[in-house]
Amino acid sequence: MLGQSKLRDLLGVILAAFVIAGCSGTTTEPVNEQPDVEVAQPTAESVDVKPEEPSDFASDNMTAIDPMGRPISRTFYFDYDQAVLKPADLSALEMHAGILRRNRDRSIVIEGHCDERGTREYNLALGEGRATAVSNFLISAGVRAGQIELVSYGEERPEDPGHNESAWSRNRRAIVSYQ
Repeated sequence: MLGQSKLRDLLGVILAAFVIAGCSGTTTEPVNEQPDVEVAQPTAESVDVKPEEPSDFASDNMTAIDPMGRPISRTFYFDYDQAVLKPADLSALEMHAGILRRNRDRSIVIEGHCDERGTREYNLALGEGRATAVSNFLISAGVRAGQIELVSYGEERPEDPGHNESAWSRNRRAIVSYQ
């Protein structure tokens, strides 16, 4: 049996022979270390053009519009002595919420209004409640509270100056105005 020393020497000689055999080559061609890569030049056809996003606002940049380009209702009417949103108004309010979520740099003022019945103080409080109802809906739909300002005008700015139910129903409202 071979001794450990002789076995180690024999393995060293075999390993050296493999290394020498591996390093010697007969090819004389230059080694191309980097493959040829053709760099494509951009052409008019290859440039990605993003389709322009439809605007959320009309040309005045203040009127909110739907995807079809129609103005979105910004006036929401209330029943007598109420500050409860009507189900028919929720889709328009959801569109306003979407616009405000996409345009975090924009803000709105919500004006609360009342008819002429009731005391000045009561109508100011009711107008604020109407503006708050709209604001609460928008906030629950993801609009940041910092984008919303509330104002109550009470009975001071009637839409219709008449003194009958028809006029009063038009004066009980909240109005959304973009800034």
